[in-house]
Amino acid sequence: MTLSREDIVRLCERVEGAQTRAYAIPKLTDEYPAMTIADGYAVQAELRRRFIAQGHKLIGWKAGLTSKAKMLQMGVNVPSIGFLTDRMARPESSAIKTSDLVHPRVECEVAFVTKTTLTGPGCTLQMVLDATDYVLPAVEIIDSRFSGFKFDLPSVIADNGSSARYVGGGRARYPDDIDLRTLGVVMEKNGEIVTMGASAAVLGHPAEAIAMLVNILAELGEVLPAGSFVMSGGITEAIPVKPGDSIVARFQELGSVSMRFID
Repeated sequence: MTLSREDIVRLCERVEGAQTRAYAIPKLTDEYPAMTIADGYAVQAELRRRFIAQGHKLIGWKAGLTSKAKMLQMGVNVPSIGFLTDRMARPESSAIKTSDLVHPRVECEVAFVTKTTLTGPGCTLQMVLDATDYVLPAVEIIDSRFSGFKFDLPSVIADNGSSARYVGGGRARYPDDIDLRTLGVVMEKNGEIVTMGASAAVLGHPAEAIAMLVNILAELGEVLPAGSFVMSGGITEAIPVKPGDSIVARFQELGSVSMRFID
């Protein structure tokens, strides 16, 4: 790590201000060019500590940048993780405000709900499947707080992986009942198909992304508790949204998730 405790607190306050008051900031490495991935997780951990102290409830985690499409779109080369709280959740078919977001974009993901605790290092795809209670379709509304949606890996990790809102829905299924590698997904925006993909885009299998997440948690000295809600990462590129837009994400075998956006 290159950041001092004082630097971590300072950068956390910068990210927290941008997240809670919805304004763009320069990426953190503009001022701290030597910042590392470990520094990014230290800032993220401080952000999580503050949110929990303010009454937010930790619901689970998200894997980010897990598809080649997303890595290419964002100019990074390894995945990342971020935390999810109850205040980020929105009901299915609800109206989601954009006035408290900076650059909202939506992406289709497979979400996992765990029934036993997962620990790393060495967590595998099969261990994830064995520990999964059920899977369901989800849409994540990501929102980078960095100007122009442009960032590098240490900065986006500090910004909690661009986490903003998430919506789960559709049909919950047991992982043994479907082939999670080959789920087709179509996203419609205002009735027009805007992107499509297959779940294998996420590291070959979405459960592989959850294993990766558990192993990163182990590096941070943490485990994935039973009952966690975990998003496995975008299957396709992220699509920008604005007030007036309606989104429907249709998942093979898992049903659909819909929402609309208002000012």
